[in-house]
Amino acid sequence: MKNRTKANGSTNDDWATPDYILEDIRKEFGEFFDPCPLNNNKELWDGLESDWNGPFHFINPPYNNKDKVAFIRKAYDESLKGKTCILLIPVTTELPIFHELIFPYAEVRFIQKRVKFKGYKSNGEYTEKGTGQSGSMFVIFGNNKTGIVQTQNNKSD
Repeated sequence: MKNRTKANGSTNDDWATPDYILEDIRKEFGEFFDPCPLNNNKELWDGLESDWNGPFHFINPPYNNKDKVAFIRKAYDESLKGKTCILLIPVTTELPIFHELIFPYAEVRFIQKRVKFKGYKSNGEYTEKGTGQSGSMFVIFGNNKTGIVQTQNNKSD
């Protein structure tokens, strides 16, 4: 989830995807490889530098701009190898990456309501209600659909 500030609850960039989203992804696409695991030690595994195994990938990257854009580019590159890559990212249609890679080459599914991520606030308190500073969308590269295909209901409420 997006890099947040103490004023809005956390400076932590490691937030877990809610279980219901993971279950829905598995129902639609099957088992997947996660090249961007939560609390990852980049010295042991760097999803941006490594090959992604398997045909399906689900990526909930850190929401800071540098990592988010790098994982979008990597997912696009992996899709050119015949893989399907599903990203859960903030809705940021104003950024160049949206117009350069996402809109022309991916299926976009906007999520109604804010996704409630799981993680730790800056004060160490665990929550399952952490939301990003904007709404979220699925960006799917490699499934031969492009453009804004649909809006999905958010099952968090």
